[in-house]
Amino acid sequence: MSFTQEIIRRKRDGQPLGRGEIAEFVQGVADGSVNDAQIAAFAMAVYFSDMNLDERVALTLAQRDSGQVLAWHDFDLPGPLIDKHSTGGVGDLTSLLLGPMVAACGACVPMISGRGLGHTGGTLDKLAAIPGYNVAPETAAFQRIVREVGVAIIGQTAQLAPADKRIYAIRDVTATVESVALITASILSKKLAAGLAGLTMDVKVGSGAFMPSHEKSLELARSIVGVGNGAGMKTTAVLTDMNQPLAHCAGNALEIRCAVDYLNGRSRPSRLHEVTMTLAAQMLVTGGLADDPAQARNKLNVVLDSGAAAERFARMVHALGGPADLLETPGRYLGEAPVELTITAPRAGYVTRIDCRALGMAVVGLGGGRRRPEDGIDYQAGLTELAELGQYVDADTPLARIHARDESSARHAADAIQAAFTLADIAATVPPTVYGLID
Repeated sequence: MSFTQEIIRRKRDGQPLGRGEIAEFVQGVADGSVNDAQIAAFAMAVYFSDMNLDERVALTLAQRDSGQVLAWHDFDLPGPLIDKHSTGGVGDLTSLLLGPMVAACGACVPMISGRGLGHTGGTLDKLAAIPGYNVAPETAAFQRIVREVGVAIIGQTAQLAPADKRIYAIRDVTATVESVALITASILSKKLAAGLAGLTMDVKVGSGAFMPSHEKSLELARSIVGVGNGAGMKTTAVLTDMNQPLAHCAGNALEIRCAVDYLNGRSRPSRLHEVTMTLAAQMLVTGGLADDPAQARNKLNVVLDSGAAAERFARMVHALGGPADLLETPGRYLGEAPVELTITAPRAGYVTRIDCRALGMAVVGLGGGRRRPEDGIDYQAGLTELAELGQYVDADTPLARIHARDESSARHAADAIQAAFTLADIAATVPPTVYGLID
C-alpha cells in the first residue's frame, strides 16, 4: 500500500494523522503526485471522521506552504497587517467599507477576496463593476499599494495556496464542501499565505448563511479561531445575522453605489453600519491599534466623519486602475440597468420572515451572480429598496425594486422575490444583528 493510500485508510478509520504525514500529502496535491481520486477519497474520509485541532492546524499550514507566502519585511509598513474575512451573504459589502476605514486608522489591509458563487455575492465581482479596476495585479504592485494606500482588495493569485485551490475544486463536486475542518483550512491557508498578523472572521448565521444552522456557524467560528491562533495568527470571530440582506440592496454596481454613499456620509443603513463598525473595531483591537472596542469605534467615527476613510477608498480604486473621481461621480461609471420593476407587498402586514437565500438566487437569475465559476456577470443587475424584518408594509410598500437587463428577466424574478417575504398580522421578534464574539 502506498503512502497516500495509507493516509487515506488511516483517516477513513478515524485515526489521527501526524503533521509530517499531512504535509507530505498536501505537497503531493500541489505537485500532482496525488491524483484527483485520492484527493476525493481523503476529503470524504475527513468529512466523516473529522480532524482534531492539531490536524486542522497542520492541514492549514501545509496548504499555506504549498505556494507563495508573501513577505513584507522589505516594505517598511507603517502599521500591522490585519484583515477580515466573511463566510458570505447577500447585500454584504462590509469589506468595501472597513478596509479603507481600518487603513485610515493606521493598519495595512492586504485583502485577498473571492468571486460570488451560488447565492452569495463576491467582493471581487463588486469591484470588477468599476471600469478599469484591476482585480489581479502583480504581487509587487499589490504589496506596494498596501504600503502606500494602506489597503488593496484583489483576487487570489495562482501562486497563493495552490493545493487549496485543487482540493476545493474536488470538494465542490464530491459533496464534501461542508466539512468544518476543510473549510477552516481553506479559508485560513490563503489568509496565512498573505502574511497576516491578525484576522477577524465574520461568520454568518441564518437563512442566507453558508452554514445550515446556528450550531454549525458557531462550530465553524470556534474552529477558525482555534486554528488561526494555533497557526500563529491572532484570530477572532464575530457571529452576525444573515436572516435578511445586510444592506437594502444586492448586486454588484448597486452595492458599490451603496459603499460610496456610506463612505461619503449620505446614507449609513443601521444594520450595515452596526456590522461594519463591530468588525472594524475588532480588527483595530486585534492589530493593537485600540485598547478596546469603544476606543476603536471612536477612531473609526473620526475617519468616517473627516472623509479620511472615503479618501483611502478613492486612492485604492485609482491605484488599481479605476477612475480617480468615482466617489464624486459614481453614476458616470457604474451604469444603470435598462429595466426597473418595483415589487409591492401582496397585502398589509409585518415582515416576519425573509428567505435570504432566495433573494440571493434571484440576483443570480437576473445575471448578477454565478451558478458556475465560468458564468459571466451583469454588473448592473440586482435589487434595491429591500424591505426589512419587522417592517410594516401595505399594498403600496415596495418589497424590492428589481434592476434587470430586460422585461422577461424582471418578470421572472418577481414571483421568487415576492415569495421570499412572509407577512403576518402580528410582528415577530427580529433577530439581533450581531450575536457575539469568539476569541
